[in-house]
Amino acid sequence: MAIVTELYYLPSLEYFSAVLGHEEIQLDPTEKYQKQTYRNRTKILLANKIETLSVPVLGGNKRLAYKDVKIDYSQKWKNVHLRGIISAYGKAPFFEYFYPYLEKVYQKNLTHLFELNFELLTVCLRLLQLNVRLTVCSDMTQNEPKEDIRGVLDTKQNFSERRFYQPQPYTQLFGLDFAPNLSVVDLLFCEGTGARNILMASQKK
Repeated sequence: MAIVTELYYLPSLEYFSAVLGHEEIQLDPTEKYQKQTYRNRTKILLANKIETLSVPVLGGNKRLAYKDVKIDYSQKWKNVHLRGIISAYGKAPFFEYFYPYLEKVYQKNLTHLFELNFELLTVCLRLLQLNVRLTVCSDMTQNEPKEDIRGVLDTKQNFSERRFYQPQPYTQLFGLDFAPNLSVVDLLFCEGTGARNILMASQKK
């Protein structure tokens, strides 16, 4: 069955817990872009804090179609994000294996946020070894059965209040207490090929 979702920036473990087990992820490029969402932000774990990485955009407050929202390269966000990821995970067990796949996407300097997020999601699904199709389609009225979770993963609500994700602790690089629901890159760099099994155990039953 297909699932309809928003397209997020390096999505959280909750997102992947929600899509796990579906055959297809459907994305609507014509939906109106919304600020203060996961479309342009994600969280990683640094030595002394959880850091939010945010991609600056142009015209994000003008209710543009998501596909038309451009990344603001006048700000040095890309260097900040890559340095942050290296600082956070450079010593992680699987960093040297997986980081080049992500870096290659950033090096393209893609113009639009939708393109960047689509390519990063494609890489993450491949590294997680999830057999799911990514489909871009603006007509969501077709009759085939599908689950629609657009608008559900709200930044203003804690993941524990929703039905998708229950933290399954794994070994992180920093801190005594497990930090749940970070970007999927945290899980990938720390657990590598075991990431998929952690995700499966993280699905709320």
